[in-house]
Amino acid sequence: MRFWTITMSLVFMGSTLAGCASNNDDMAAQERPVEELYSEAAAALDSEDFRAATRLFEEVERQHPYSQWATRAELMAAYASYKDTRYDEAILSLDRFIELHPGNESIDYALYLRALSFYEQISDVARDQAMTEESLRAFDTLIRRFPDSRYTRDASLKRDLTMDHLAGKEMEIGRYYLTRGEVNAAINRFLVVVKDFETTTHVQEALHRLVESYLTLGLTGEATKVAAVLGHNYPGSRWYQDSYALLDDQQRARILADRGWVDKTVESLFRPD
Repeated sequence: MRFWTITMSLVFMGSTLAGCASNNDDMAAQERPVEELYSEAAAALDSEDFRAATRLFEEVERQHPYSQWATRAELMAAYASYKDTRYDEAILSLDRFIELHPGNESIDYALYLRALSFYEQISDVARDQAMTEESLRAFDTLIRRFPDSRYTRDASLKRDLTMDHLAGKEMEIGRYYLTRGEVNAAINRFLVVVKDFETTTHVQEALHRLVESYLTLGLTGEATKVAAVLGHNYPGSRWYQDSYALLDDQQRARILADRGWVDKTVESLFRPD
């Protein structure tokens, strides 16, 4: 009998809680003045109740689709999803906003928020870098379309970090190939870093690894050229010191004696294909 009483009490409590949730949903779904709905959504956002904020902003759009508040509410619903780390939902909402309102005054912010939604999902270099690549494309779109936007400076900084992350991935793969003796595959990865990510922090090591790789294959001429490029661009780098130590006396002499040859070598290596 006691077990039955406890069970019935739990059922009653569960139905009461479900009823409360249902009442809250019903209140949101009721036809209400747009200012009231928007204010409640903004209050939920301020109190970090992001799920409620998203739902209420969506209600603004649903109940008052032709009001001046509706477009703003679309963007704010996406922002609430972003703050709640529901990035997939945020990206879907932002894609819809960008498609429907390409001339909106806040379109640059929508593009920025979309890029951030990818950027904050970037994983370490040991994992797949699909989100990193999406982030890079999204930042590029904002920078290209709105070079003077208030969000472009931060987007540019984050884009540089994204590029550095992608270069780090190439370096990780290249080092892996090198340790397994797959030298040609390693060279291809290091060349990608040098040519496609030349502004990143990984270029110095990439050049040194190329020197190592070419020497391993017996390609002393190529190794000398790359060492010359490394010394020309990063004369105080420890990576240049390491590369220089790998060279023989004849290779070192050529780098130090023939400045014209070094300059031509640098130009040829960094010349676009």
